[in-house]
Amino acid sequence: MATQKKFQPTESELEILQILWEKESATVREVHEELSKTKTSGYTTTLKLLQIMFEKKLVTRDDRAKTHIYQPAISRQKTQKQFLDKMINGLFYGSSAQLVMQALGNQQASRTELDEIQKYLDNLKGA
Repeated sequence: MATQKKFQPTESELEILQILWEKESATVREVHEELSKTKTSGYTTTLKLLQIMFEKKLVTRDDRAKTHIYQPAISRQKTQKQFLDKMINGLFYGSSAQLVMQALGNQQASRTELDEIQKYLDNLKGA
């Protein structure tokens, strides 16, 4: 049985996925308009990226109408897990504790976030 190659999104592809995760579906023009708010790139670049993402099975495309509608084919959670696993294993030698300590040391967490983290840790200890 042939195994399907897993593609990890590039930084540009992640930007497009973020838009699609928020909108759930969008045309190339809609994606391009959102991207244009934060970076300069041409419409044809956005189109080409979406075509590549379709080939990599990162997005699906409904081509029944004249304008293609794109949707994310991978979930935000699955993508976050994939990147996080790679980061933990590659940068933190498999230690999720080191990752958390680094993250909390580099970014100021709000009181609410710290309370959520504490609640999560309490649940883990009770399990």
